[in-house]
Amino acid sequence: MAVSSFIEKLRQSITQESFIKLSLGNYQGTENGLKQIHVKLVSIKRELHLSFTLRYKTKDITKNFAVEDGLLQITEYLSLGQFKVATLFTANANVVCQMNKKGEWSERTEKATAKKTQAMSHDVQKQRKIGSANKPYLHALRLTDQNGEVYNAAQDKWKQINHYVELLSSSLNNLHSEDTISVVDMGAGKGYLTFALYDYLNNELKKKAVVEGIEYRQDLVELCNGIAGQAGFDGLHFSQGTIDAYEASCKLDVLIALHACDTATDDAIYKGIQNQAKLIVVAPCCHKQVRRELELVKAKNELDFMTRHGIFLERHAEMLTDSIRALILEYYGYQTKVMQFISDAHTPKNVMIVAEKREINTEKQQEIKTKLQELKVYFGIRTHYLEKICGF
Repeated sequence: MAVSSFIEKLRQSITQESFIKLSLGNYQGTENGLKQIHVKLVSIKRELHLSFTLRYKTKDITKNFAVEDGLLQITEYLSLGQFKVATLFTANANVVCQMNKKGEWSERTEKATAKKTQAMSHDVQKQRKIGSANKPYLHALRLTDQNGEVYNAAQDKWKQINHYVELLSSSLNNLHSEDTISVVDMGAGKGYLTFALYDYLNNELKKKAVVEGIEYRQDLVELCNGIAGQAGFDGLHFSQGTIDAYEASCKLDVLIALHACDTATDDAIYKGIQNQAKLIVVAPCCHKQVRRELELVKAKNELDFMTRHGIFLERHAEMLTDSIRALILEYYGYQTKVMQFISDAHTPKNVMIVAEKREINTEKQQEIKTKLQELKVYFGIRTHYLEKICGF
């Protein structure tokens, strides 16, 4: 009886627009790792839905239901005793439905403690720039099952893919080209992000784009080409090769290199500068070249106390290396942004440099040259690899 009364009050709160949120706690079911569920209202394609966030020990999973389906799901959870307590937060009161040790449900009303939010946007959906997960290439890459549901073990990768496209969405949307947009992704690996980028450009932004993934491992090249063919992605192709050996066969609009090790990031940036790419995106990995310079010279300055400790020296080398990279890109007329990037699980590196082509300013070039020289003298760097290959 108490459960039925609780569900009816939940239904009324939604109808009367006083509903704020619902929590289900004290889980006693059989699903491993599940702790609690939080429910909120969202608007999807202008229709109300109940959005369930299932909180596990190590991850969160979101599922969306039409309102009536969501109410049925909540009723089932409580009727089966899978959750022992449910709390409804409304603008007027909190309603608690709880099962005691005898298996009996009771209901009580408490003072309202939650504030009603202004918007009811579907924030999870907004983050998914590539849209639905129910796509053949995602299944072929073993991120989703046959029904388009993301595997539990692939949740982090799925978030990374969407965050990656989200970070680049503004820059990609600003690309103006009457012709086909040409993209090269250097060090594509298994192609998760390469496929997502192609999908986003062609199917979400409706821009005609061809994407080439460069990967040294031939088995991954063959795998990705096979998946691209099965998905009908005619403008996506993977080639075996290295960053330093790459030669563009046509104009290059976008160059991407994620987690290219040490000076391979510089090689990628140089290729982009050479080809006057409209957009250069790198997520650097390893910063050995500048660290070796710092260790060799051991310059005496006001900050030398920071580099006595290995971990600080490493971080210092990272910041210095990428700051110089950003300056050199600005020298060649690029507007740069440095942001945090959700990194691959196998590396802690999470900095992304996004550079958009603008006009070259000769006065600013001289200022940058002076700044670079001052930086090198102050920190005891004889040369930066990107500076060297650019011919400074």
